[in-house]
Amino acid sequence: MRAPSPQQGRSLSYSDFVGKVNGGQVKTVDISDKGAIKGSLKDGKKFTTRIPTALDNSRLEQQLQSEKVEITASQSRGGSPWGTLLVLFLPLLFIVALFVWSGRRAARTLGGGLSAIGRARAKIIEAERPTTRFEDVAGYEGVKQEISEIVDFLRSPERYALAGAKGPRGVIMVGPPGTGKTLIARAVAGEAEVPFLSVTGSAFVEMFVGVGASRVRDLFAEARKRAPSIIFVDEIDAVGSRRGGASRVGGNDEREQTLNQLLAEMDGFDQASGIVVLAATNRPETLDPALLRPGRFDRHVTVPLPNQAERAAILAVHGRGKTLAPDVDWDTVARATPGFSGADLANLVNEAAINAVRAGGVVIDAQDLGDARDRLLLGRRESTNALLPEERHAVAVHESGHALMAALCEYADPVAKVTILPSGPALGATEQLPEAERHLYSESYLTDLLTVRLGGRAAELVVFGEGSTGAADDLAGATQIAARMVREFGLSPALGPIGYGSGAPHHLGGESTEDTLWRPYSEQTQRIVDEETARLVRQAEERAVDLLRDHRAALDALADLLTARETIDGSVVLDVLRQQQGPEGHHPAATGKPTPSP
Repeated sequence: MRAPSPQQGRSLSYSDFVGKVNGGQVKTVDISDKGAIKGSLKDGKKFTTRIPTALDNSRLEQQLQSEKVEITASQSRGGSPWGTLLVLFLPLLFIVALFVWSGRRAARTLGGGLSAIGRARAKIIEAERPTTRFEDVAGYEGVKQEISEIVDFLRSPERYALAGAKGPRGVIMVGPPGTGKTLIARAVAGEAEVPFLSVTGSAFVEMFVGVGASRVRDLFAEARKRAPSIIFVDEIDAVGSRRGGASRVGGNDEREQTLNQLLAEMDGFDQASGIVVLAATNRPETLDPALLRPGRFDRHVTVPLPNQAERAAILAVHGRGKTLAPDVDWDTVARATPGFSGADLANLVNEAAINAVRAGGVVIDAQDLGDARDRLLLGRRESTNALLPEERHAVAVHESGHALMAALCEYADPVAKVTILPSGPALGATEQLPEAERHLYSESYLTDLLTVRLGGRAAELVVFGEGSTGAADDLAGATQIAARMVREFGLSPALGPIGYGSGAPHHLGGESTEDTLWRPYSEQTQRIVDEETARLVRQAEERAVDLLRDHRAALDALADLLTARETIDGSVVLDVLRQQQGPEGHHPAATGKPTPSP
C-alpha cells in the first residue's frame, strides 16, 4: 500500500473526520465535485477523506458552518483532454485502421494497390525460361506447321519482307476441351525464343468499370516494350463474346468496353513491330465477328480430337518414364479410345499407373490400361453391387444380344470384350473396337449400329418374352441416331433429301438446344420426323429379333458362358457363333444386310 504524500496528509475515515469537526479541530476543508475532501487541522496537519454518497450531506455542511470551518470548493481534474478525445474517437479510429489494413492487404494481393488494379495480370515468360518444345506435342502436324510459321516470322522477319509477305497479326486456335491448345501455346513460347505474355480472358473482367480496358492497354504496352513478342490469351471467349443482344441495354457494358479496347489495340499496333496475338477457345460461335475478321485474327487453326495415329503418339509421350509390360501396344489402346482428347489419354495412362500400384507392382500392363479405360468410360467397378441370380442371368442375356448382333452385322465394329460386372450406372458392357478411324458413315453402317443398339432388348424379348428397364440407355441412343438419320442426313424416303442440321458445332462437343427451342420446319414435318424415327428403331428391333431367333442356340450358349466367366473376349463370341453354326457354312442371316425400307 502506497503511503500518503506529505502534501496530501494522512487519510481519515469519514467518522474520524466528523469527530474532529465536532471537536473543533478542523480549520479548512476543500470539497471537490466528486466528494473528495482535503483539509488542514488547527494544529497545521493535513488530511484527506471522502464523503459517502449514500449519506445526507446537509448536516455536514451545517456542522462545518457552526464550527467556523473555512469551506472551499474545487473542480476535480478528470485526466488529460487528449485522453478524453481518444476515448470519444476510439471507435472511429478502429474503423479507419481496419480500412487501412484491408487496403494494404489488397495491395499485396493485387501487386501495387489501387494503381495496380488496371494493370494486366499477365505472366511474362522470357526466352530462356520455357522448356516445352514442338516435339513434346505429339501429332497435330498441320497445326504445328501453322504455328511454326509464326515462330519463324518472329525469328527472321526479313525473309518475309524480301518476298513482300506480311506476318499474321493474330492466330486463334479452336478445338474441343483437352485437345492441347494451351500446350501448343507453351510450345510456341519455347520455340520462339522471344518474350511470351500469357493471360486468361477472365483476367480482364473486373467489378470496376473501365478496369478491363485499362488492363488490355497495359498488356499491349508491355508487349511493345519487349517486341518482338507473343501475347497468348487463353479462353478468349470470356472477354470476346458478341456485343449487344436482347439481354443488354446500351453499350456501356464492362465486357463490351474491354472488347472494344482489344479490337482497337489489335488494329493499332504496327505490323512491323513484331507482336503476334495467339488465342484459344472452345466456343468460337460466341465470339464477336469483328474479332475474327482478317487484320485481327488472320488465321483460324482448328485443333480437332486426335485420330488413331495421333492418339498412339500421344499415349507414347505420356508413357515416357513409366515401366511398361511387353504386352502394352499403344496402337491397340488407340483403337480402343476413339473420341478421346489428349487430356483424356493422359488421364488414361495415369489411371493405369494407379491400377498397377494398387495391385502391388510398378509395371503397367495391358490389363491395367483396359481397366483404366473401363473406369473412364463406365465408372468405378462396383464390386459390392451384387446382382440377384435372375438379374445376373438377365444381364448376361442382354449383353449376349449386343455381342451377337455386332458379330452378325456386316458393317458393325468387331467385339473386343463383353462383361456383366457392374461399373458405375451400367450393369454390363459390350465393347467394340473399330478396325479403322471413320470419318464418313454410310447408311448400312448406321443401320447396323441401330441393330446392335437394339440387340440387348431383342435378346430379352426372345428369351424372356418381355423387355426390361436395362435397355433404357440403348433406346435413348438409338432414338437419337435415328432422329439424326431422318432430320440431318436425309436417309428417310418419307422426308426425302432434306437436312435440318442443328447449329451446334458437333466436333466441339455437346449438342445445342436451339433445335428444341426453335425449329426451321413445321409441325407437320416434325410429325414425319417422329414417325420415321420410330420406324427406323422398330425395324432395327425386328431385325435383331429375327437374327437372334435364328441363332437362339448361340445366344443361350453365350449367355451361359458369360454368366460363368463374367468377362469374355470378342474371339470367344466368334467361337461360340462358329460352333453353333456348324461346319457347313455361314448362316444367310449372318451377312447382316440391312432390310430394305418400305
